[in-house]
Amino acid sequence: MQEPTALKDWLGRTRTEEDEVVLGAVRRMAATLDHDPRAYRRGSEMPESWYAILFGPTARESALSPDGHPVTGDFQPPLPDTRRMFAGRRVRFHAPLKVGDAVTRVSTVKRVEPKTGRSGAFTLVTVVHEMSTGGRAAVTEEQDIVYREPSSPDRAARDPGLSQGYKEAQKPDWSRTITPDPVLLFRYSALTFNAHRIHYDLPYTRDVEKYPALVMNGGLTALLLVETARAHLKAPIAGYAARAISPLFVGQSMTLNGRAAENGAELWACGGDGARAYVVALEQKT
Repeated sequence: MQEPTALKDWLGRTRTEEDEVVLGAVRRMAATLDHDPRAYRRGSEMPESWYAILFGPTARESALSPDGHPVTGDFQPPLPDTRRMFAGRRVRFHAPLKVGDAVTRVSTVKRVEPKTGRSGAFTLVTVVHEMSTGGRAAVTEEQDIVYREPSSPDRAARDPGLSQGYKEAQKPDWSRTITPDPVLLFRYSALTFNAHRIHYDLPYTRDVEKYPALVMNGGLTALLLVETARAHLKAPIAGYAARAISPLFVGQSMTLNGRAAENGAELWACGGDGARAYVVALEQKT
């Protein structure tokens, strides 16, 4: 990895991109979530958390790393021979996006910080995305990305994550248990143009990344938690903060839990062992 002083040279770098809220993509997201896609037409408001269909990476095929992610060194600092992992995000919804809207996103590198954790050295990168349409702010997202050293041959099997031993003590107000399958993960990856191989390439996932099964996409887990909570909310969503604790896997049972909190909700996803794997603090508009 680069020296800390060189990494700091990337702070403040910006990139501007353009996209639009396409009717077909919104309907495909609805279908993926088992909603009626015909409910959405041109001019319809898109549910807040569906903004994930925007700004899928457009790196050329020759600019992809072996794990399927775009190589670093263009907008983000060069971190060769590392593996990318989603760590968390903080999102604010300022104004609704509608089908047909043209959207501009300005991205800024806010933090580049070398760290050492239980599984070795890594670099934490935080990028702020500011999305707007028609000159007005729509969504602000801060995304935390971890670039870690390659896995040792049995690291993933031995290191179950930060949630080991933590059983959920609070009783949820609502709960839903699902078993995600490869089709759900494929459809979400296709919608977001996410080529990370741990979400669709089982031999790579097992042999290289050392996970026991295809890994659930963190963005999809957050989306399922928010959509499960939506029926229990009394106001539109103002924003949420999400944090990944440990992996969840395709083909294994996961429970989406939620409980009402002051001006919002506490949401968490658990694997079959009952330990928290993903948490979301959701805030409603007042």
